[in-house]
Amino acid sequence: MSDGNAVIFGARNLGRAIIDDLVAAGWAVTGAARSDDTLHGLADAGALALRADVTDPQSVADVLARAADHHGRPVTLAVNAASAYGGTRSGPFGGGPIAQAGAGAFDDWAAAPARAAFTFLSAAGRAVLQAGGPATLVQVTGGSARRAMPGRGLWAAGAFGVRAITQACAAELRPEGIHVALLIVDAGIEPLRGGGRPGTDPAALADPREIAAAVRFLAEQGARAATHELQVTPLAETWVP
Repeated sequence: MSDGNAVIFGARNLGRAIIDDLVAAGWAVTGAARSDDTLHGLADAGALALRADVTDPQSVADVLARAADHHGRPVTLAVNAASAYGGTRSGPFGGGPIAQAGAGAFDDWAAAPARAAFTFLSAAGRAVLQAGGPATLVQVTGGSARRAMPGRGLWAAGAFGVRAITQACAAELRPEGIHVALLIVDAGIEPLRGGGRPGTDPAALADPREIAAAVRFLAEQGARAATHELQVTPLAETWVP
């Protein structure tokens, strides 16, 4: 039985897979999300369900405090697996060509994810520092954190921002014994309940259960072997060094 206490922001699909994996491994787990639909069933799965908005620093802080109080011990793992967009993305997927994109597209595709990563890492970082014990913070992002593509420059700008904020936070909190890691999923993610995605080879989609195992790997690393950036890419997907 693990003595770990985890909070997962974003409890749908990947977040739910992470919750299920940690509960099975004996962790105390809290799933945090904005909608009742996403939170539904978490209690039956063995997790505390709390409403939260990862773009609101007070909401993040409140969830971490409630999770620590409910489980009777400090949070030792916090993961941001939530979508930063909240269904407000405008224009074509990825923001569209730079010469054709408007200010609203920049706010939706570039500013929103970077702001969400900042809010999560800032609030969670303060919480684990105040608790005074070792902890791991994991920020999940996509392959656009590694490269820009035509028509998706704004999306990449946001993902690059997520990467930069996470790298800085990792360097800042290392001396305090806090492990901060960026998990790059360089592929589409298969729906947890199967079904694939139309037009996509199922083998090229990342399995959310395997990504969940990667999160637990990061959380269970010792202080003498800390990984600050981990990329996962299915073998059937295109891989670019």
